[in-house]
Amino acid sequence: MVIKFNEIEKKELKNFYGGNGALIANMFVDEKNKILRGRLEKGNSIGLHRHEPTSEIIFILSGKGKSVCDGKEELLSAGDCHYCPKWSEHCLINVGEEDLCFYAVVPMQ
Repeated sequence: MVIKFNEIEKKELKNFYGGNGALIANMFVDEKNKILRGRLEKGNSIGLHRHEPTSEIIFILSGKGKSVCDGKEELLSAGDCHYCPKWSEHCLINVGEEDLCFYAVVPMQ
């Protein structure tokens, strides 16, 4: 199955999970997964939230980011993959000068 993100409506999710600014996302959702292509502009973030009872995988396409997962900071750049296990909490912050672009997959329960 091919997912054509350019053909999926772009949404601006302001202060997503209490983060700063907006998450710009094209989201594909079915009964098994939520798959999104996301973008955080300079200084924007996805706020701290817990994954109950699923996990999340975030693959960085471009830019510089930082995640905080269960209190541990991790720097992220293009080619890195951040994994937040189920029952863990995390956030994602653009700490670079350019947009932080990524794909994320969240299994549905």
